[in-house]
Amino acid sequence: MKILITGCNGQLGTELQKQLRQEKSELGPVPERLRNATVIAVDVDQLDITDRQATVDFVRRQHPDTIINCAAFTNVDGCETNHDAAFKVYAIGPRNLAMAAEKIGARLIHVSTDYVFPGTENGGIPLDEATLPGPISAYGSTKLLGEQYVQKFCRRHFIVRTAWLYSYYGKNFVKTMVNAGRKLGKLTVVNDQLGNPTNAVDLGHVILQLAVSHEYGVYHCTGEGVCSWYDFACEIIRLSGVQAQVTPCTSAQYKQMNPASTNRPAWSALDNRMLRCTTGDPVRPWQQALECFFAHWDGENGMK
Repeated sequence: MKILITGCNGQLGTELQKQLRQEKSELGPVPERLRNATVIAVDVDQLDITDRQATVDFVRRQHPDTIINCAAFTNVDGCETNHDAAFKVYAIGPRNLAMAAEKIGARLIHVSTDYVFPGTENGGIPLDEATLPGPISAYGSTKLLGEQYVQKFCRRHFIVRTAWLYSYYGKNFVKTMVNAGRKLGKLTVVNDQLGNPTNAVDLGHVILQLAVSHEYGVYHCTGEGVCSWYDFACEIIRLSGVQAQVTPCTSAQYKQMNPASTNRPAWSALDNRMLRCTTGDPVRPWQQALECFFAHWDGENGMK
């Protein structure tokens, strides 16, 4: 089997390559059909997915069975000030991949986000795949349009929404909290935005299970359980052993301190209902996955 991974240098792209190379993850083995898979891993230097003809030509030459789109505009807050760049990566890029995949009959797994939802309080009930989107930011709006293009132009598609992602590789909230805690000894973190911390190991494992299935559609894949960013930060500091004080603040207070920041959903807890009803939901409770992260993280940009 041949798999094309776009955005291969990011958190998820790097994790997927590791799982395919080792033929396993912390959650178990990769599917039998993915053993000895041919992996074509590209980032923007090798393939600019915003260029339609280049994307169609590349996919036609490589002829993968499955395309996993992890390509991302690395600065989410920058989407609010650089709309064109965000639109190209998050809307036009997925459209181009969807058209290219359809031409050769490939599956397309497109990674999306909780930001497609407005974040309005839902009576404490996590949002499942039947919940209607309603983004409140440029990032969320362009991601939603990308989803719609994938659905329109590629029949064999999986849209996988995730949230609060962290991994052993690249930049993420967990590493930011650890490094800031060491440097400053104190942290101020919002306590009125709730969601699901997600270990990239779990997300990668699920994506590779989907890669060999025919259960097409929209999926949520996030860590089990709901917490605030403040709760998440407190657990990070506890498990890291860093001596730092974590103080809660409101989103309004944070916005005053960081006016250029993206409007983040206040309630973005997702429910992995589609997984439970189809292939099964192996995703760990967020606390367990975070504890496992600290047991294996080398403290920098990889594993022990």
